[in-house]
Amino acid sequence: MQRRSLVKILLATPFVSSLFKSAAVFANWNIEAFTKTSEKEALESFFPDREILESDAISIDVHDLIENGAVVPVKIKTELNAVSGISLLVERNPNPLIAHFDLSPECRPFVATRIKIGVPSDIIAVVESEGKLYSRRKFVEVVEGGCG
Repeated sequence: MQRRSLVKILLATPFVSSLFKSAAVFANWNIEAFTKTSEKEALESFFPDREILESDAISIDVHDLIENGAVVPVKIKTELNAVSGISLLVERNPNPLIAHFDLSPECRPFVATRIKIGVPSDIIAVVESEGKLYSRRKFVEVVEGGCG
């Protein structure tokens, strides 16, 4: 009976700790930035009083022509060092700030996700590296919008 109790505790512990971690993440969520309706407002709200520099060390891997904007695979990677976060915006979406990924500076600076794009627009990646912000843009053409 003791072995079963131990197994139950061991199985429950990661689950319980993940619940607390999820709650902490939502507590730090910048809802104001995610509800802004322009790219400029979203960036100012998410990165207040910070300069964002253009960088060729960031790549946005997405097709130039998107048939269906409801499910658009996007990959962001960078050669910058000590990346602590990657944010993703779509310039002309109703809410431009799509996602933010907190990363450990020791991990490989790469994210892949699927997003919605309503109309032809720039996709913007903002990377935080060594306390500075860098960005890169890529324009994509959308045949059928996905934000309706």
